[in-house]
Amino acid sequence: MVEGLGRIGFGLFGLAVLIGITWLFSNNKRAVDWKLVATGITLQIAFAALVILVPGGRDVFDALGHGFVKVLSFVNEGSGFIFGSLMDTKNYGFIFAFQVLPTIIFFSALMGVMYHLNIMQAIVRVMAWAITKTEAPLTVRPYIAKMTQSELLTMMIGGMAHIAGGVLAAYVGMLGGGDPVQQAFYAKHLLAASIMAAPATLVVAKLLIPETGTPLTRGTVKMEVEKTSSNIIDAAAAGAGDGLKLALNIGAMLLAFIALIALLNAPLTWLGDVTGLAAAIGKPTNLSTIFGYVLAPIAWVIGTPWADATTVGSLIGQKVVINEFVAYTELSQIVNGQVAGVSLSAAIGGLAPERRHDLAKFGLRAVLGGTIATFMTATIAGVLTHFS
Repeated sequence: MVEGLGRIGFGLFGLAVLIGITWLFSNNKRAVDWKLVATGITLQIAFAALVILVPGGRDVFDALGHGFVKVLSFVNEGSGFIFGSLMDTKNYGFIFAFQVLPTIIFFSALMGVMYHLNIMQAIVRVMAWAITKTEAPLTVRPYIAKMTQSELLTMMIGGMAHIAGGVLAAYVGMLGGGDPVQQAFYAKHLLAASIMAAPATLVVAKLLIPETGTPLTRGTVKMEVEKTSSNIIDAAAAGAGDGLKLALNIGAMLLAFIALIALLNAPLTWLGDVTGLAAAIGKPTNLSTIFGYVLAPIAWVIGTPWADATTVGSLIGQKVVINEFVAYTELSQIVNGQVAGVSLSAAIGGLAPERRHDLAKFGLRAVLGGTIATFMTATIAGVLTHFS
């Protein structure tokens, strides 16, 4: 009982610190709607309780996780045809290029078909608050040019705090390896984290840039998504093409960033060996170690035991400073909540070129907001998991 109350108290302390940090970076501290902030946090806690504590809610997300993995399992048919025996993890091990990247292509093709059939639009209408970053800008494209600054930041933070469908498929493959049970486990938690991050997105955005204008979209807009495909085959082909670009981009980023990290780590490790610092701390003096020590206090604030704070701090640093796929690669070797989200400023800029100045101006705020939103999710989930 006492331990449980202590967990709750520390969780509230962590949330207060995160809200305080966000408020310090607000551009209009007096205009903050604290009622909205309180409502958003309450809603996030309610979502988290539904997912973690309520049996029916847990069952739903268990089913969603297994369903997601079942759908992804069909990619093995296509991958097996292209790569043959290289897909055999027993003989060749888990090869990222063959096991993970094809899931992105398949999932993008599936999303293309679902959009063409208006299935995704129906899902978004029901669960607009849980929309993924890839689809969200397309949904609101007609309104981006006339969005208030607060609305624009909300959309940017939402993109950074959530996980796009194709990227989610990659994460599930990376973390779960070739084990369907582990894949379902991570799919369930990543889906839940994406939903729990939605209220946090609104809270953080309205703290950083409080709404002082009159939103054009307030309660009056019907969602319209322009169809660009003529039939199902065209939709699947276009989706596969988009997925290929994303898969190649992810593969290229991982190759480049992991190699660059190794390049930077070489002199840092040498310096640590020469000075005796590595021997003193019992760890190599690389980027991972530096991030770990610098960000350990943040990891502790969001509920990580101090003994593990440097490990989690390292993951946070790699996600924010380097690249989230690098962080997930590291996470797959350790093992989840606060590493989620990819920036999408360039994508939104392409949809509304006239707002590029605002997008550039809000870039750092959006990164901060997306990071804080995921930290809030991790903090609340960490507390409630103790009672599950």
